[in-house]
Amino acid sequence: MMKRKVNQVKTGLALIDKAWGGFYRGGTYLLIGPRKSGRTLLGLHYAMESAKNKEVCIFFTSMRPKDLMIHAASIDFDLQTYMNQNLIIVVRVAPPTDIYETENPDNFLVEYLNDIVTVIEQYQPERLIFDELTPFVGFENLGLLQQTYLQTIEAIEERNITSLMVLAEPATPLAQMIVDSLAQYSTAIIYIQKKVDENGTPVSGGRATITPNIGHTEGQFSADFYIEPYQGIVFEYDNQPKFQNPFQVDEPKNEQPGLLNGNSNSSKKYKPITNVDSPNDKISFTNFYELSEFSLLLNNQIALYKSTGQPFTLISMKLDAIAEQQRILTINQLQNAIRLSTDKKDKLCVVKDKILILMGRGDDRNLNSIVSKIKLNLPNNDPNFLGVIMKYIYAFTYEVTESVVNAETILSEILEEEIR
Repeated sequence: MMKRKVNQVKTGLALIDKAWGGFYRGGTYLLIGPRKSGRTLLGLHYAMESAKNKEVCIFFTSMRPKDLMIHAASIDFDLQTYMNQNLIIVVRVAPPTDIYETENPDNFLVEYLNDIVTVIEQYQPERLIFDELTPFVGFENLGLLQQTYLQTIEAIEERNITSLMVLAEPATPLAQMIVDSLAQYSTAIIYIQKKVDENGTPVSGGRATITPNIGHTEGQFSADFYIEPYQGIVFEYDNQPKFQNPFQVDEPKNEQPGLLNGNSNSSKKYKPITNVDSPNDKISFTNFYELSEFSLLLNNQIALYKSTGQPFTLISMKLDAIAEQQRILTINQLQNAIRLSTDKKDKLCVVKDKILILMGRGDDRNLNSIVSKIKLNLPNNDPNFLGVIMKYIYAFTYEVTESVVNAETILSEILEEEIR
């Protein structure tokens, strides 16, 4: 079993505690799964571990306290005792079913999320569970959702509270966009799936996959689980990462001098990033989007720029085909390096040999900062390797002006033949 780290807390969930050593204290974790998949039981395990460690835990739920106590009893968890000791504070929240009849339901949802902060200010907990958050994040304005949710979790994280936010598995494209909007601000994602038999009938248990956004460098893990009476969630954990990088990068050899000459066929607006450098910053995670979703996000950023003057940065990076042909670097490896080198608020999109980076801030040094971190996150940071590969990675920053019409005009210029 992995030794517990100083800045981590045990979760009571074997998959997470054995694979990662627990949650980072003060982190925000997202639990996503379908109804009746074990989400509430997972939350109760987390609350029970908190109580055993004499840490105060707030448990937001739409269930009646009595029903939650019965649910807890099914895993041999005496919830009432810990409630009497004020180690677990159960806060019942009624889903906002009637707000959609109002003229502006988003304003009411903002108040609901703000109330979370009010409650934690009152009880000063070490941990928080919100089971479930889905009814409270059905914003029509995704930009307002992101702003409000970010303010909420930052207020929680500032108090060093470790949170587990539960969401329903998205069933529509809009719900998926909402989940994606919240996921980018999470420390990690826990995704659970139901098990079905050969006839497609759901059975007890399922499969859980834990995926880090920030930290948890041990990586992604998956494990089957089943629900055992009076024990709760039991994981069949194998202690092996589910996904590994399948690519092997060969060290460049002196007998290949032709690789140092670059490729003169690259578009003129792209410039080699060999000499770009800047001080290193903290590395974090960002999300990838399909081109259609990325275009929508870009349009939102353009509209914000035109209405408020808030600048943003759009960077396009391109990998020379020679790099893949010579097995020096693949687009997947460059994609991963950029993922590790950008902020969790940034948006990424991969289109063939190009990777687009949308940053909600305007700064001439953005490209320099990203490139310096990419050098650290490439599969091989040997100076000889970097001297070769940096000649095959090209980049340019799109200059946004008042003349910009929409995302389509920008993307058609950047991607050229790819979207024709």
